[in-house]
Parts: sequence; structure tokens; C-alpha cells
Amino acid sequence: MTSLSLWLTLLCIGAMTYAIRLSFITFFGKIEMPPLLLRTLRFVPVSVLSAIIFPALFLNANRLNLTLSNARLIAGILAALVAWRTKNVLLTIIVGMAGLWLLQLVVR
Repeated sequence: MTSLSLWLTLLCIGAMTYAIRLSFITFFGKIEMPPLLLRTLRFVPVSVLSAIIFPALFLNANRLNLTLSNARLIAGILAALVAWRTKNVLLTIIVGMAGLWLLQLVVR
């Protein structure tokens, strides 16, 4: 892939993403959505985030890993506790990543 085709691909992908997002903002900004739909849509971010995070925490080589040697799971629990207690996103990320790095050093 040449440099020009790479940049054109990235530009097209960016334009498509922008158009998709703009279409939803424009469409849903002008119509009144039913309360049931609004309540249902509130669960979408939590569902998507869970679908991304849980396999990374619980699976290792496509097998369930709930042992103490699972550094990602322990760091995830630590980050969840920090998030629950402090409600500080930056501190949660810092503690979770530092915990993961330290645990990976210890587990090796």
C-alpha cells in the first residue's frame, strides 16, 4: 500500500465516521423519541464497555482464568475499587495500569 493510498483510506474512513455520527445527531435531534427508547439507550454504553473489558479480564488464550496469576483480573478489580471509592477516572487509570505493570513483573 502506497503512502497516498493509505492517507486516502484514512481520510475516507474519517469522513464516513463523521457522516454516520452527524446523521444520527441530525436525525434524532429533530424527532421526539419515546421514553422507553431513551431508557433503553442509556444501557448501550455500559453494555458495549462490558463486552470489551470482560473478555480481556477473564479470558487467557480463550480459556476462563480466575486464578491469582491473572494479573489483568487483579488489576481490573483494583481499578474498579478505586473507581468506586474515588469516582476519579484519571486516578482509576493510573492505579489500574500501575497495578497491572507491577503484577506482571511479579507474576513472571
